[in-house]
Amino acid sequence: MPIYKVRPHAESYGHDIGILLIDCRTPFIPGDVGNATSYRYPVLYRTVPDVTLDRLINRGDLSLTGNVLATARGLEAVGVRAITSDCGYMLHFQKQVAAAVSIPVMLSPLLQLPFVESLLGDDAAIGIICANRQRLTPDLLAIALPNPRLPVHVAGLETCPNFRGPILDETDTLDSDAIEAEVVAAASQLCDAHPAIGAIVMECSNLPPYAHAVQAATGRPVFDFLTMIDHVRAATRRRRYAGHY
Repeated sequence: MPIYKVRPHAESYGHDIGILLIDCRTPFIPGDVGNATSYRYPVLYRTVPDVTLDRLINRGDLSLTGNVLATARGLEAVGVRAITSDCGYMLHFQKQVAAAVSIPVMLSPLLQLPFVESLLGDDAAIGIICANRQRLTPDLLAIALPNPRLPVHVAGLETCPNFRGPILDETDTLDSDAIEAEVVAAASQLCDAHPAIGAIVMECSNLPPYAHAVQAATGRPVFDFLTMIDHVRAATRRRRYAGHY
């Protein structure tokens, strides 16, 4: 049997993905990044102190970078193979966190944009569904896609009441059917306005539960937090193949 050493700061072991949580109170339903049943492998959550929805999304407050870095280093210290987050706007901290740890960092599904762009022809476009359109600034988008080849069209959900209540305003009740209808309507309207859209990327960590419905309505491939996390996790936990020849 192998010999195992204690990790000084570990309270448990065997977690594949570490997840930085912003400090919020939102119902995390199955399929949400914040729901552990969304994964077929073990994940470990850590809340970043003082990084709230209001400070991160509404105010774009980046003064708490140190808190994000400290929490990420803590996850690395207990043995996770990669680090993600539960808010696409954590993209603000992507470069700093990646430089601060020695494991893969993927804080926003928008990091998939260059890959998605590479899948599409020159006449195509990319659609983004996000929580707050105003906060997805050109500077923030450029962190993920600095030299876009294709047009990018964005729809925000900040004016959708069923989404905004629990997700942005932190009310205590979430109606998933009502949110699904809003998300599908936003995606459909975006594709109707821009028929060249060849794929959709959903920024918000609360949106993966509705990816299936969006794909059914639009006919487009849909990328989100979970497609990104599953992809990176697979690369960090390669399996030995066995079968018949």
